[in-house]
Amino acid sequence: MSIVRTALPLVLLTSVLTGCAGLQKTDWPTCAAVGGVGGAALGAIESSSWAGWGALLGAGMAAGYCWAHGDGDEDGDGVLDSRDKCPGTPRGVQVDANGCPPAPVVEEAVVVKEEVIVIRDVRFEFDSARLTPADKERLDTIATRLKNEAPTARLSVTGHTDSVGRDDYNQQLSEQRAQSVTDYLVSSGVPQASFVSVQGAGESQPEADNATADGRAMNRRVEIRIQR
Repeated sequence: MSIVRTALPLVLLTSVLTGCAGLQKTDWPTCAAVGGVGGAALGAIESSSWAGWGALLGAGMAAGYCWAHGDGDEDGDGVLDSRDKCPGTPRGVQVDANGCPPAPVVEEAVVVKEEVIVIRDVRFEFDSARLTPADKERLDTIATRLKNEAPTARLSVTGHTDSVGRDDYNQQLSEQRAQSVTDYLVSSGVPQASFVSVQGAGESQPEADNATADGRAMNRRVEIRIQR
């Protein structure tokens, strides 16, 4: 009987502590309650007068053991402290399985390697490559943009005409107009070194039908190709 009275309390106490170890730290009141019941049972085995002291002692031991060995979630992110690799996460922040906020997604800026600026509203003076005041005002806007391009940007300027007139004349006129636009852009602050070619295509690359006035207006243009 003495062996049973000695071993049974140890078995019960071990069972109580083992059960508490699987709980969270925040569940220490539950541990205390379970320990109190177990302690009372242990005390009653010795004598009825020990039941109260056993309850108090069992509750204290179980609660302490639960606090020391239990697993908690101190930052309240839903991941237990034993697995939380980022303790102290602010409340409300979404976390992954390791308790860490997801790494921010960094979007890389998309750089357009090649772009063509088509200038259709630079009219020049009649049958010449001289720029009108309205032409210069339009080119000022383009010059401001080109000056903001990276220093490594390469610019190619090509002039185009409609099909009215001789081929050789239109070729020469397109070259003169491309050069006129380039000279004005350089005078407006665009580095001369940025221009890798200035050429004319005459009437050889139409974009629209030369049989109509609207089509011919579309074909009279200067293109600036930007290579970054």
